[in-house]
Amino acid sequence: MSSAVLGAAATGAFVSLEEKSLQAAQEGEPRGQAHHAPYRGESLPCGKLGKLSVSRLVMGGNLFGGWAHSRDLLYVSRLLREYNTDTRILDTLEQAEQSGVNMIQVDPACVEHIVRYRKERGGKMQMLVCINADPLDATKVKEQVKQLVDLGVEALYGHGERTDHMTMNNQVDAIGRMTEIIKAAGVPAGVGSHSLQTPIACEKNGIGNEFYVKTFHPDNYWSATPAEKREEWCWYTGSSDAHDRYHDNIFDLHPDQTEAFMKGVKKPWFAFKVMAAGAIPAQVGINHAFQHGADFVVAGMFDFQLAGNVEIAVKALKRSKNRARPWCA
Repeated sequence: MSSAVLGAAATGAFVSLEEKSLQAAQEGEPRGQAHHAPYRGESLPCGKLGKLSVSRLVMGGNLFGGWAHSRDLLYVSRLLREYNTDTRILDTLEQAEQSGVNMIQVDPACVEHIVRYRKERGGKMQMLVCINADPLDATKVKEQVKQLVDLGVEALYGHGERTDHMTMNNQVDAIGRMTEIIKAAGVPAGVGSHSLQTPIACEKNGIGNEFYVKTFHPDNYWSATPAEKREEWCWYTGSSDAHDRYHDNIFDLHPDQTEAFMKGVKKPWFAFKVMAAGAIPAQVGINHAFQHGADFVVAGMFDFQLAGNVEIAVKALKRSKNRARPWCA
């Protein structure tokens, strides 16, 4: 049967959600396009982080490192590494800057890409980097902070897995010591987390962090753990084989509680995992984050998604002028 006949036959048949998404993504997009045009619309607004001017949409760096929250799909991390070659990473960073995105959130292991981009392309992309040294070892924290600041990193924060573990073990004072080490290095100091319990503990104990990097996304997508089965700290206890339990599939257990708590926090908030690692359309995730209180949105973006996501952010920010939480940056 010819492809034309197959296409005609499919027209009246059931079209799956996956097929609809693929059709929408491919509409007007040339196959195999090596370079993608930057966004050329209205300027992407910026906010303030200390003395830094930061675009409201921040690029997430997990796609460069090959770290994927892919539920039970086994090939995704390698696919990310195969797709994002060194040259494509530099091209994507350049496209992001041309589109108005001026900061990227990255793991220390990926800082070299941005350093190289600045050197070889003359780029000005700023870095928001998570400290993954053990907060209980002040010497190692100081060493990593110095190393990263010497490389030109503009802002640092405690990696969410590290800070969540400190909260779990009633060691919030270690988060405070790490924060002071970062501040002493002369850059803005933040705290990351998946769990809302970490910012709650930081605020309760007067930790002097200057911003938060906290997960935030709607919880009504298909693969989300049912509300009655969600368990605090599930990210650190291992994925379950039970179909209705945690399996690398939810990153903010109670978004309504996150929104309510952050309303009372007068510090800049970088919301990340706003698309639940690919389970939520960008238009829904980015709009939800800005409308419900985030000051900045961190979004992992392939080169072919950048222009569209910046446009979504620009429009979302216009609609978020009268939101309940005041802008804190």
